[in-house]
Amino acid sequence: MSNTLLSIGHGYSARALARCLAPLDWEVFGTTRSPEKFAALKAEGVTPLLFPGGDLTATLGKATHLLVSAAPGENGDPFLARYGSKLAQRAPNLAWVGYLSTTGVYGDHAGGWVTEETPLTPSSRRGLMRVEAEEQWRGTGLPLHIFRLAGIYGPRRGPFEKIRNGTARRILKDGQVFSRIHVDDITQVLLASITSPNAGAAYNVCDDLPAPPQDVLAYAAELLGMAPPPEVRFEEADLSPMARSFYGESKRVANARIKDELGVSLLYPDYKTGLQAVLAAETQS
Repeated sequence: MSNTLLSIGHGYSARALARCLAPLDWEVFGTTRSPEKFAALKAEGVTPLLFPGGDLTATLGKATHLLVSAAPGENGDPFLARYGSKLAQRAPNLAWVGYLSTTGVYGDHAGGWVTEETPLTPSSRRGLMRVEAEEQWRGTGLPLHIFRLAGIYGPRRGPFEKIRNGTARRILKDGQVFSRIHVDDITQVLLASITSPNAGAAYNVCDDLPAPPQDVLAYAAELLGMAPPPEVRFEEADLSPMARSFYGESKRVANARIKDELGVSLLYPDYKTGLQAVLAAETQS
């Protein structure tokens, strides 16, 4: 049987994976909420499907691999809400299932380190919904692999445009650190897992250098040859509720498992090498 990926919520990370699978003769189906995005997906070699709204039954029947990127809602995982009943029977050929979760499931650790064995104690409603979705997927009985992603960046998803147009701000909060991951390294991890599946495993997907967000912005400005964005204390910053919630958690995420178990050698082990690559890619495009 040929390899067939069904990607639920075919967004930034899933598109990067699909670009690597296409030359390997994979058939890739990707869902979107908007028919207006069909042409763009087709141009990338992906067969577009509408979800929610469309019927995925036939594609589930032929899929050998399933990647789930869609965020959960108040009622749980939207895909399982529609297709969870007897999902193993609906998709009998699945050899690998990947669920893209978030390091937000660990909650706040005041800058301390977390591993995949750290208890899941989310401090936000968004994090709690992710924990609940992970448990829903574990309950399907499918060959599940959970990927807890740190802050994702890459070409067209980096800080450079905000720095150029003057909207970037360095938000200062004592002790605040975040972990990050370049989208190409997410692809590396997913490909390694597909090649060497280990059903039931969870993986932290992040680089080697958790860092304060203001340091990242300052370095991005340096790469552009511009002055660093202005500093604003967290207490005085005008942030959206979602942005403010991110600053409610500070932790360093350990990534030994993707290296030891999957053999991944990060392309961009820190934000400096990653931002250099992002700027080069954006300049060439």
